Amino acid sequence: MTGLTATAALSMSLSACAQYDTTKPSDARKSRVVGRSTGDAAFGPVDCRQVKCVALTFDAGPSENSPRLLDILKAKKVHATFFLLGKNHIAEHPDLVRRMAEEGHELASHTWDHKILTKISDAEIRDEFKRTDDAVERLTGKRPTLMRPPQGRTNDHVSKLAKEEGLAQILWDVTTKDYTLPPSATITERAVKQTRRDSIVLLHDIYKNTVPAVPDIIDQLKAKGFVFVTVPQLVAPGKAEPGEIYKP
Repeated sequence: MTGLTATAALSMSLSACAQYDTTKPSDARKSRVVGRSTGDAAFGPVDCRQVKCVALTFDAGPSENSPRLLDILKAKKVHATFFLLGKNHIAEHPDLVRRMAEEGHELASHTWDHKILTKISDAEIRDEFKRTDDAVERLTGKRPTLMRPPQGRTNDHVSKLAKEEGLAQILWDVTTKDYTLPPSATITERAVKQTRRDSIVLLHDIYKNTVPAVPDIIDQLKAKGFVFVTVPQLVAPGKAEPGEIYKP
């Protein structure tokens, strides 16, 4: 994980170098008109067209910190989206992957080996996608439909290959820079200050100070009227389409 830590700080500036189109959650929601017969199931627990929604997302787990995080989310009645890393994570913590699925969280891909997708061959990109998706499907019976590129670095060609694998890419608008290991109180402050309606919050349960910040993040945002949803619920009744890139 040293390499992930060392390079994470570059993610925001480097991802800005690539040119690609993104879709906002609010625009995705407009992409599908739901008839009366579909009922509330089309939206999940809430209709994000009517309430202030926010999606908590956690990258690069599972890890030894994940059980505590799952306990917190369960106690707070919050579902999150986990962008799981294959090597040394899914492979080492299969029971945690199963628990995440069983407790209603959305499981997505953060690739197998955290390689920068814009710098490797098509065959390697496909392998990064497929190995992770295969592993999650074996453990949970459900194949991921969402992916987050390492460091947020992507381009139109990566999108084309993601579409082949049936994956939509999910970026973010809120970062606490928890990879720099700030105090938990700072992580909370940054998350709460930046969050707005339809935000996707980037966190990492692999860093020691992140999980202790989560209860206060949840409590303070709830006090501001936010409702927590998974990424698919955020875009409902639309759907995150394979090959597309979503960012608030």
